[in-house]
Amino acid sequence: MAKENKFKLLVTGGGTAGHIYPVAAVVAEAQVLASKEGMPIEVRYIGSYGAYKSFLEQNDIDVRGVVNSKLRRYFSLYNLIDVPKFIFSLFQAILGVMAFKPNVLFSKGGPGSFPVVLAANLLKVPIVIHESDAAPSLNTKMASKYAELIALAFENAKNYFEGKEVLVTGNPIRKYLLSDPISSKQAKGYFGFDPNEPLVLVLGGSQGATRINDLILEGLTELLDVTQIFHQTGISKYEDVLERVGELSSGGDWRFRERYKAIDYFQKDIRIALQAADIVISRSGSGVFEIAAFSKPSILIPLSTSANDHQKVNAEVFVSAHAAIMMEETNLSKRSLINTVTELLNDPDRLLEVGLAANSLHIPDAASNLAQILLKYK
Repeated sequence: MAKENKFKLLVTGGGTAGHIYPVAAVVAEAQVLASKEGMPIEVRYIGSYGAYKSFLEQNDIDVRGVVNSKLRRYFSLYNLIDVPKFIFSLFQAILGVMAFKPNVLFSKGGPGSFPVVLAANLLKVPIVIHESDAAPSLNTKMASKYAELIALAFENAKNYFEGKEVLVTGNPIRKYLLSDPISSKQAKGYFGFDPNEPLVLVLGGSQGATRINDLILEGLTELLDVTQIFHQTGISKYEDVLERVGELSSGGDWRFRERYKAIDYFQKDIRIALQAADIVISRSGSGVFEIAAFSKPSILIPLSTSANDHQKVNAEVFVSAHAAIMMEETNLSKRSLINTVTELLNDPDRLLEVGLAANSLHIPDAASNLAQILLKYK
């Protein structure tokens, strides 16, 4: 496509934090690098943006949506709806790419991104894709056929792309997360926790994790005997969790006021929460790399229904590097979770070893390296 003097970066992804935040991290680095080179840059996002349209716009990214559809490996009556939606989204993407005339497309994968990849390929726009999981999604596997470069977070994911140009870049992390570091004690005090007591941070993502929420609440009385709890519940589950905690604390137990706090979803304060934590309990999507960046030991509970079981594969990579403890949903009970938390808190040396091993899986310059690759298409 004909190019203008201005560098035009097109980005796409699914509408979840695991797709949007890495895109924003790469874009921010590209904007900084372009500015240093004195090169005007314009960034446009075409795809599914979920609840993150305003977040993208706040990062100087123009946002255009496409109809969302799901690609399935199996027969489903839903395909009767999604196939027409996919065709319509492809036409939307073609029109969007034609109007923008980008130098390059960066795709983070996820629902809504594949029509944009196809459109870019049809219009001869170079394509760079990034995969955050150790077991690539169907979307990524299909998009890889059209990509000039496939960037990966996990080394072992290279096995899925034989004969393709592959580069292990790590997972892009928003730079501000690692800015202005403070001590764990300062971070605990920021949220009103006792700086001298251990703190377990529970992360379930913006949507929350019902199974993890249930386990925390079922074991909360005993957990509060050994640790403080900072609980990210998920936006839609916050009120329910507060109601259940209120029932648990109806006897006036002081620990529920002073040793437990719930939040619906972290925005920028996630960096302080991660610095405060002694242990993180989390799903094992791409967020594991933010935990690793802070050298935090984690208990990973993979989502048992994740596509291609990618969360379990991610967790297994961390476990094999002694960088996390994995607990599978199928065998998980409040007793096993309480015992694991207690054992870890009673073994400071192991906490340190696991945290350092996790940090070894984090590649600090992932976003900057990807931005440099994209700007080569000027």
